[in-house]
Amino acid sequence: MSMLTIHDQPLPYVTKLPERPVDAVTLVVIHCTELPDLATTREYGEKVLYDSGTGNSGHYYIDRDGSVYRYVPGTRVAHHVRGYNPQSIGIELVNEGRYPLWFDSRRQTMTQPYTAKQMASLRTLLAQLRMEFPHLHQIAGHEDLDTALVPASDDPTGEVRRKLDPGPMFPWAEVMAGSGLKRIDAEH
Repeated sequence: MSMLTIHDQPLPYVTKLPERPVDAVTLVVIHCTELPDLATTREYGEKVLYDSGTGNSGHYYIDRDGSVYRYVPGTRVAHHVRGYNPQSIGIELVNEGRYPLWFDSRRQTMTQPYTAKQMASLRTLLAQLRMEFPHLHQIAGHEDLDTALVPASDDPTGEVRRKLDPGPMFPWAEVMAGSGLKRIDAEH
C-alpha cells in the first residue's frame, strides 16, 4: 500500500485542544463539510466558539481532488461530534450537502456525489489510521451518532435533523470493503 501525502495545516488553536494517547482512539466518524469548498471550511474551522479558545473541527479533510489535509493531530481531541470526541477521529469530506439552507425543510436531500478521488484517499487514510491507532476498530457517519432535531428554518413549527452527513450519496459498501472496521450507530 502506498502512503498517502497528508498536508499538515494545524488550526491556530490546536495546542489548546486536550491531548490523548493513541490507545484512546477507537472510532472514526465520517462527515461532509456541508460547505462549498475547502477554503470556506477552513474559515469555519478557525472560528473560536468555546471559552477554551477552540472551535469545531475535524482532524482530516479530503478535498474533491483527493488531497488530504490534517488540521488536528489524532492525538488531540477535536470538536466534531457530540458525545464521541474523546475516542474518535473526525474525517471531513468536502461536499455541499444542504448548503446554504441547512435547516430548510424543503432542502433536506443531499444530492452532490463524492468523487472517486475522495473515496480512494479516504480508503488509504483509513488504512493508515488503523496502523497508527491500534485500538481503532469502529466507524460511523455523523448522522448515525447525532440524531438531534432542530426547528426548521422555513417553518419553526416543524423540525429537521441537525446532522445528515455524510448522507445518502456516501458509498458505505465501497468504503467498508476490506477496511477491517465495524460500522456502528448511536444504539450500539
